[in-house]
Amino acid sequence: MKFKTILVVEDNKLNMKLVKGLIKIGKYRMLEANDAELGIQLIREQMPDLVLMDIQLPGMDGLSATKIIKEDPELKDTPIVALTSYAMQGDKEKALAAGCTGYIAKPIDTRKFLETVSQYLKDDNL
Repeated sequence: MKFKTILVVEDNKLNMKLVKGLIKIGKYRMLEANDAELGIQLIREQMPDLVLMDIQLPGMDGLSATKIIKEDPELKDTPIVALTSYAMQGDKEKALAAGCTGYIAKPIDTRKFLETVSQYLKDDNL
């Protein structure tokens, strides 16, 4: 059985630890990047099944990174879900306009997180 791979692009160590623990429970393979540039590099090298992209990142922000990924013909079909603690009115629309497949607001609801992730992976194992 091939495990689905999720790339998490997140600069906050506590958020990364939380997501890592949840992804481990879901039995997914996880890749980590703490900035957008490394995230883009890992997407190109590893071709993950899903990207969880923090919006507020040092240097290039997550929405700019998403636009770059979506402009690449080889990567454009990779689902990207925005993760943000800046859940202001209009943020979801901005994320979707940048090319994100979905949007998860922080703090993450740990009870629903894996169910939400599985929907973006089209994963029937949960």
